[in-house]
Amino acid sequence: MQVLELIIFAGLAAIVLYQLYSVLGRRVGRQPGDDPTPDLARNLPVRDEPDAPLEDDGIQLTGLAALRSLDPGFDLTRFLGGARSAYEMVVKAFAAGDRETLKKLLSTEVMASFESGIAAREADGSTDEVEFLQAPRADMEKADVVGDTARITVRFLAEFRSRSKGPEGEAVDDRRTAELWTFERNLKSRDPNWTLVHVDAAEA
Repeated sequence: MQVLELIIFAGLAAIVLYQLYSVLGRRVGRQPGDDPTPDLARNLPVRDEPDAPLEDDGIQLTGLAALRSLDPGFDLTRFLGGARSAYEMVVKAFAAGDRETLKKLLSTEVMASFESGIAAREADGSTDEVEFLQAPRADMEKADVVGDTARITVRFLAEFRSRSKGPEGEAVDDRRTAELWTFERNLKSRDPNWTLVHVDAAEA
């Protein structure tokens, strides 16, 4: 009887060991010989341009916010008032051929363009006089800061009367214009004045 029991227990043990071997011998999940784990760093997007300067809190400032971070005293309303006055002064000085006034307000490139127009008018023996029918409208189009240099583009809408005299006689012309003027200033300079650096036509 004891011999029979031993034979039975030995048979059960063999069955259990076989089942364990069957389970443990299987490949479960990813094995060392499988495809390697992908390199996530290779899949990250590459930025060709360097990051823009950030504020201490990690927020990138642009436009007026960037300008005011470098010049906390900047006042847009006051700036637009000054830009409107500069616009009237430049238009009248150009019509009158007042080079000295223009040189104080224009960049070298813009002055060269205005100089060509004045010289051509003088060579033709013509004169011009401008009268604004009402105060021009000035609205900020955009603001940019690159390094220490700020640029603000202003859209001007104006109505003025031009009285011209030349070899062909006198003429009076009422005009409506829409232009984009870009003013520039070094924010670290002690000079508070802005310089006109670009003039473009705009849609009314």
